[in-house]
Amino acid sequence: MDIDIAGRIESMIDAIIARPAARTHAALHAVPRHLFIPPVGIADASGGGEVVIDRDADPDTWWDAVYRNVPIVTQLDDGTTDLRSGTSGLYSSSNSAPGTVTDFLDLLDPCPGHRVLEIGTGTGWTAALLSHLVGAHNVTSIEVDAALAEQAAKNLGEAGVHPHLITGDGAGGSPERAPFDRVHVTCGIHAVPYAWVEQTRPGGVIVLPYDPGFVAGHALRLTARPDGTASGTFDGGAEYMMMRSQRIIANAEDGTSRETRTRIDPRTITQASPGAALAISAITGLHISSHQETSRLLTWVTDPADPACWSLVIYVPDAGDYEVHQVGDRPLWEEVVDAYFRWLDWGEPGRYRFGMTVTPDGQRVWLDTPDHTLG
Repeated sequence: MDIDIAGRIESMIDAIIARPAARTHAALHAVPRHLFIPPVGIADASGGGEVVIDRDADPDTWWDAVYRNVPIVTQLDDGTTDLRSGTSGLYSSSNSAPGTVTDFLDLLDPCPGHRVLEIGTGTGWTAALLSHLVGAHNVTSIEVDAALAEQAAKNLGEAGVHPHLITGDGAGGSPERAPFDRVHVTCGIHAVPYAWVEQTRPGGVIVLPYDPGFVAGHALRLTARPDGTASGTFDGGAEYMMMRSQRIIANAEDGTSRETRTRIDPRTITQASPGAALAISAITGLHISSHQETSRLLTWVTDPADPACWSLVIYVPDAGDYEVHQVGDRPLWEEVVDAYFRWLDWGEPGRYRFGMTVTPDGQRVWLDTPDHTLG
């Protein structure tokens, strides 16, 4: 079939809400996305829902998905489930939506000659884009999954791009290749490894998807400082698959529960704004998840440090109040509600007023200035 690659790339770029910077635009043409998409994947269907795309069985649908502004899942269950089986497994790797990729590249702001560390090679597409922007010899990309790393190397080789590739856990960075001017993270993070700060030149930038396990993910841009810390602010949303060593696993243990009632509609929390979600997660350190059933919404609040402590709040329509099942001594639901109303008392600050500082001792989220630490 006759494929107008340049035209498809332009249509893809036109669909991106925040138009990419000129250098990023050029990179998208230099390393076409289809070179990094496997023959079989899972993509958002144009009419809604998700479908398996198969280049051999239905090339038109495959090409249309590749050059739409949608993510394409490229691995299920860490490679143990065949992509052709459908969409029911754990999405463990993907080629991110082009708009998400360009947003992060523009936030990173790499310049020619910058030394870049990428955490999460995936299909290799972002490593190729970075190579176009700064020079392939300046790019170091780390992938934890050996099968993905092997395929990414093939993709990059066939595209004629040759960055330095490492198979291993990206949390440790690459000290032998440091220092870096930019660190680009393509997986969700809830605890920023200090190794990335250590390996970034003062004035260098670390961009990552911060996911505290509470409602929303957030793009975070940190700048490394001469004192060995890094600090910066949140900039928009970011929903990425978690770094494997930081996956948030439901580990609640059975225990004796006590029932209370709450007048707070749990959707007030589960649908909270990104600013509220940042504040609540930073104050409490808790995780939240929900599941919609036919006639009720189940919301769990869990303590990642104590699987014997959790709360379940059950929403049903038209109720005056709602059941709360509490296991363990810590009243998690009450803590979440208290944190929400603290956020309201501060004037409902949005995501952009929050920031983070990372030190050798850990990380802290703050509001407006680093001396207004939450938690």
